[in-house]
Amino acid sequence: MFGRIGRFAVNRPWLIVAMWVIAAVGLAILAPPLKSSSDQADFLPSHYESVRVTKLQEHAFPQQESAAAILVYQRSDGGKLSEADKAAVIKATKGFQDKKYKTFKSVVTTPQAVSKDGKMALGNIYSTKKNLYDEDTQQSIKDLREDRDKLLKGTSLKVDVAGPAASGLDSAESEGDTDAMIMMATLVLIIVLLGAIFRSPLIALMPVLMILVMFIMAQGLIGTASDLFGLEADSSVSAILIVVLFGVGTDYMLFLLFRYRENLRKGEEPKEALIQAVTRVGETIASAAGAVIVAFLALTLSTMGSMRAMGPSLAISVAVTLVAALTLVPAVFSLLGTKAFWPSKAWKQAPRNRLANGTGSLVSRRPGLIATVSACVLAALAVGAFGFKAEFDTDSSLPKDLESVKAMTELQKSFSAGESDPSLVYVQSKDGAKLDAAALTGFRKKLEGVEGVGEVSPAVPNPKGDVAQFSVVLKYRPASEKAIELVAGDLRDTAHTSAPQGSEALVGGTTAVLGDIEDAVNHDYRLVFPVAGVAIMLILGLLLRSVVAPLYLMLAVGLGFAATLGSTVWLFQDIRGEHGLLFMLPIVVYLFVVAIGTDYNILMVARLREEVGKGKSPAEAARLAVAQSAPTIGSAAIILAGTFGVLMLASNTMLQQMGFAVAFGILLTAFIMALLLVPTVTAMLGSKAWWPNHRFDSPHASGGSGPGRAEEPDTAETVRV
Repeated sequence: MFGRIGRFAVNRPWLIVAMWVIAAVGLAILAPPLKSSSDQADFLPSHYESVRVTKLQEHAFPQQESAAAILVYQRSDGGKLSEADKAAVIKATKGFQDKKYKTFKSVVTTPQAVSKDGKMALGNIYSTKKNLYDEDTQQSIKDLREDRDKLLKGTSLKVDVAGPAASGLDSAESEGDTDAMIMMATLVLIIVLLGAIFRSPLIALMPVLMILVMFIMAQGLIGTASDLFGLEADSSVSAILIVVLFGVGTDYMLFLLFRYRENLRKGEEPKEALIQAVTRVGETIASAAGAVIVAFLALTLSTMGSMRAMGPSLAISVAVTLVAALTLVPAVFSLLGTKAFWPSKAWKQAPRNRLANGTGSLVSRRPGLIATVSACVLAALAVGAFGFKAEFDTDSSLPKDLESVKAMTELQKSFSAGESDPSLVYVQSKDGAKLDAAALTGFRKKLEGVEGVGEVSPAVPNPKGDVAQFSVVLKYRPASEKAIELVAGDLRDTAHTSAPQGSEALVGGTTAVLGDIEDAVNHDYRLVFPVAGVAIMLILGLLLRSVVAPLYLMLAVGLGFAATLGSTVWLFQDIRGEHGLLFMLPIVVYLFVVAIGTDYNILMVARLREEVGKGKSPAEAARLAVAQSAPTIGSAAIILAGTFGVLMLASNTMLQQMGFAVAFGILLTAFIMALLLVPTVTAMLGSKAWWPNHRFDSPHASGGSGPGRAEEPDTAETVRV
């Protein structure tokens, strides 16, 4: 099948290129755009308590609003506010209100909005829009910041803007510069590394151009699928889509180009060399893509809507990459011929590759030692995973010099840590009857008695009187681990058990949402990971026609996952002293290290199977497989790791964590697992690795012949078995 695909693409290159260009342009013009959303349902299903609270609030208190941003007034000298200062606060706040900013419904303060230490006063900004992160709201924050010096002129006050909208603006501006820097660094890195590997400007540039076409195709198909079939998708997937396409696309191109170059070195004509490359590497690429696709599709089992949306979107992007690797890439290089390698002539003869050959010889001579050392290294790094702490406070990862971050830090010095974002407790009558005021007072006292609660506001009933709201200020930061444990534990337990007779109590707010997200993430870990693992193992079994090999490969993958997570814990929590790691980091590692990194294991075991199928002993097969696969795997891993590693240039610590984890995990997968652990274990198992396929049984099945020096590493690429 892959031979027919390769022959069609190579012999009709203009038709293939034209079809891709027309399809990409058509989808860019006609496909519906992806929509953005900030609704909580994107994260949690409706049965979670925090989501039920949101719906109850919209029904019972439709006019009630939460502050989009907070004005933090202080004296420039840090002293207590005088009566004149307090009057200036009221005057300045009214001045902001009179400016009539585009999305600000009201800007208000009260004489009571002064801290107990007298050093700070607050004002609240209420928005006309539900989405606090859209461009109009962010522009209103910018305009307010530009006007504040005029309104405070002649006073001893300064005002900073904090809260969700301000934090969103600061984060977007910070990440905007970071995104541009990361994209430029990624492009430069890929171009430089491909140029260094192949010594050709065309090969350095062509993958970038082809990946751009793939991105347009993938985004158009995702938008179309979302519109036609109700596929959940969000515009936020675009950024991660680019990274996936660069990573996976470059990998598959390298798999093909290395095979193409080796065929040319054997003396084959360019077109025939390209056809044979697609024929022989097509199954490996298809299997690798299949493993990544099923891993991404496993996310559809996630509890969180954002993950369910991401899974199919990423699966579509990888499917596009697979089709492009088997059609567009061969067609383009069929047109270029050997000119693709210009001006280098190194493609004409094979290099000595002393490091790759030496590694292959070491693997074949000392498989037990290499396997033990490799496993011990991974196991030692994996120990750190037991110390993993999930961090849900995404604002804590932002640069500390951002205005909203500094303002929130200052606010927490004078007010309770939870003052900026109180938790909300609702009491709802089950039969629609009016709630008893005395019972609500007793309920409030129960909430005040919970350890960690700062203060609880009096009950605020809705017009019908069947729902009452309490605002609960915690002593901890709303997104901190202590706050999440308190709200998800003692506060909810107390509210549920102390609800007045005939009523139901619900706890919501930002902290409650984070607690429910934590529960959902833990559920996903228990469900999504095993399902994805079984699916990948089935694909490996179909590729290798074996039961045993997929088992130890998945054990190796699990060890690599734990080692990656453990290494990140060692660096960021233990060495750099971070409170915790991004709560989504295990899923990120799963997506990019386990799923994509499995490509290298598939390439290696496919090569091992092929060498054994040619009659080589297990040890000799390991030597040849490592010697011939090391340049491909090493080059692909360095480029992929570098693509993610540039995230470490970001000022956002969570992006740094993500960049390190994926980059280091890819390197572990490639250089320790794929090149050392997998071939040595396979060599030691001999023919048992391929059970029940007896086609690979041979007189050398037990490895008795040894590697010797009878054969030099075979430059011929894989033959189908």
